[in-house]
Amino acid sequence: MTDRNELLEAAFDTVPEGVALVGAEGEVMLWNQAAQGITGYAAIDVVARTLPEGMETLLLEKTRDADDGAMVGVGRRVLVRVRHKLGHRVPVIARALVLRDGLGERIGAAALFHPAESLDALPHGESNEDLGADEGRDEFEERLQTEFDDFTRGGSPLSVLWIGVDQAQELRRTHGASACNAMLEKVRHALIQGLRPAEEMSRWGDDEFLIVAHERNEEMLASHAHTLAGLARTADFRWWGDRASLTVSIGAAQADGNYAETLAQLLGRAREAMETSSRTGGNRATVAASHDADLSPAEESTCLPS
Repeated sequence: MTDRNELLEAAFDTVPEGVALVGAEGEVMLWNQAAQGITGYAAIDVVARTLPEGMETLLLEKTRDADDGAMVGVGRRVLVRVRHKLGHRVPVIARALVLRDGLGERIGAAALFHPAESLDALPHGESNEDLGADEGRDEFEERLQTEFDDFTRGGSPLSVLWIGVDQAQELRRTHGASACNAMLEKVRHALIQGLRPAEEMSRWGDDEFLIVAHERNEEMLASHAHTLAGLARTADFRWWGDRASLTVSIGAAQADGNYAETLAQLLGRAREAMETSSRTGGNRATVAASHDADLSPAEESTCLPS
């Protein structure tokens, strides 16, 4: 006769999501077949043990509120990275739940998770040539993902600024790639002067840059974008005696913790805002609309002084 535990395990093995049930002392009580397929760990590897190193992010245990011990983001889907049995990191969308008995006492936790490969592909700017000049872009992507994961667990505010150089394509057409790259380097140095201490910037396409920032609200983000655009205009670029006036189109987006937005979607909003700035003449800063605004993707597009 089939016992209750066998029936429960068989039921969870039909679920397409990974399921982990963890007891009050941190020991794994159940680990279904989907969890094995995602992480490489079989039930025999984890049941009656604590979660393997690098898997504890599934339960968001590192984000407990200091006052009441509640787990920040519990019940919400969060993009996290777990360590596969073979050692590499796997991006998953996880949802953690606190389990309580009839008296309200915490008796354990559950995690439901599924792969996020399709969400992990981050949008980049157009690239018609090798961007090997920016050898740190992979590290920048890792830092960007880390910052986003921290934000989803209740960390610092997060925003991104997608910056396109308005004159880049024309300069490449008339003066060649060398001139364009020299001009982009001038713009990069000018923008660096406006970065906050905790901000980072990377080349994000042939003619584009991306900045990860921590502005507290959209008003401060718009002000910061305007400052950066002004610094770009101060870049004095000359090529064989010809002087080029430089302007940038900026799209900025603020992450919103009230919505289960992925990093790719946040970047997509910033890119749409940058494209709005470019289509409307360049030399503009556009802040992407917040999720609860009944507006188009670009809610504020400001033409900047020449």
